[in-house]
Amino acid sequence: MLDLQKLMGQMQGMSEQLQREAQQLTVKLDRAETVFQQATVNQAKLCQHSQQFRDRKIFNCAEPVEHLSQRQEIIPITTPHIVVATDGSQIAPSRHEIAYCYLINIGRVAIFYNSGIYPLLDHLPEVFYKTEDLYKARQWGIQTEQWMTLRRTVAENVALVNLAIETRSRSPLPMLAFSDGALIHWELDDIPAEARSQLLPDIIAAWDNLKSQRIPLAGYISAPRATEATNFLRLQLCPFEQPDCVTYCAANPLDVAPCSQLQPLRDGALWQRLLKVGECSPLWQSQARILQEYGEHHIYFCYLHVGTEIARVEMPAWTALDAGLRSQALQIILAQVQKGYGYPVALAEAHNQAVVTSSDRRRFFAILEQQMVKSGLRNVTTSYKESRKRSSIA
Repeated sequence: MLDLQKLMGQMQGMSEQLQREAQQLTVKLDRAETVFQQATVNQAKLCQHSQQFRDRKIFNCAEPVEHLSQRQEIIPITTPHIVVATDGSQIAPSRHEIAYCYLINIGRVAIFYNSGIYPLLDHLPEVFYKTEDLYKARQWGIQTEQWMTLRRTVAENVALVNLAIETRSRSPLPMLAFSDGALIHWELDDIPAEARSQLLPDIIAAWDNLKSQRIPLAGYISAPRATEATNFLRLQLCPFEQPDCVTYCAANPLDVAPCSQLQPLRDGALWQRLLKVGECSPLWQSQARILQEYGEHHIYFCYLHVGTEIARVEMPAWTALDAGLRSQALQIILAQVQKGYGYPVALAEAHNQAVVTSSDRRRFFAILEQQMVKSGLRNVTTSYKESRKRSSIA
C-alpha cells in the first residue's frame, strides 16, 4: 500500500520544479516564435540545406512541403460518412502462470454516420502458444514480450485494412481508416533487418490494398512529444555557413550545440502558439530512417488544433498528397474529436473493445486450465510465487 503522507514533501518539490520549467518554456516559446518567422523567410534555403546535408546532421529533422506560413481551416464533416478504427491489447506471457503463452485482442469499430446503419463493435482475440510464436524472435535478441508487442502492431494494421475494405463493399460513403498512434513505426528501426522482414511487409501489403481502394488512412497522436518540426528550426539557428554537424559539432553533446537554444521544445508546444482552434499546420515530410523501407507509403504529418489539444496527424503519401483525401481525413478527424468531447469517438470505442481486464485475464486462464485438464495434463498449477501473491494475508 502506498503511503501518500511520506510523498507529500517530494510532491511539493516536484511542483516547484514544474513551475520553473513552465517559466523556462514560456521564454523558449517566445524565442521559437521569432526563429520560426525567420525560418519562414528563409524556408527555401533551409530546405535545400536539409536535403544537401541530410547525412551530416546528428539530429532527426522533418522538412516542410508547404509554406510555413500556411494555415488551413478545417470544417468538421456533417454529411454521411464512415469511420473504421482498430486498437489492440494483450495478455503478456508469464512463467508463473499455468502455461507460457500470450493473447492479442484487436478491437474493431465501424461507425456509420447519418446513414441509419448500426455500428460494428467487436473484437478479434488470438492466443499464441506455439514454439515459433514464443521463442523464434530470441535468435534476433528480441524478448517474447517485445515480439508480442510488435505482432500486435501488425495485427492492428491488418485488421484495420480488412475492416475498411469489408465496409467499403457495403457502402460507398466517404470513409476514414483511423489508427490510434503513429504510422511511423520507430520501434521497427531498433530490431535486426531479418526480424523486421517478418513484420513490416504485412503492414505494407495491407496498406497497398487500402491505397487501391482510395480509402484515406490517418494515425492520430494525442499529446504528441515529437520534435521533428522544431528540429527544423535548428537549421535557422546554425551559426555555420553549412549545417555540417559531423564536421563542426560531433565532438560535443547534442544538447550543448549552438543550435540547441530551443531544446527540449516539442512540436505540440510550438503549434499551440501558432494555430487557432480548427486550424491545421502545413504538411511536413518525416525523415525517419525506417521510412526508407515503406516504399510508396512515405509518411507525412501535420498538427491540428482540435480545441482541447494539438494533435499530430500522420498520413501516408497517397493520402497526404491527395488534396481531396487529405481534406476528407482531416474533416472526419475534427468531427470525431468534437463528438468525443476532446478525443475521437472511434478510437475510444476501439480501445474499449480491445481492453483486457483483470477479470478477463482470470477467466482466460481458468478456461485454459479446464482445457488442459480435459486433455489429460496433470499438475496444472501456477508457480508458488503467483499462488502466494493471490492469497496474501496482508
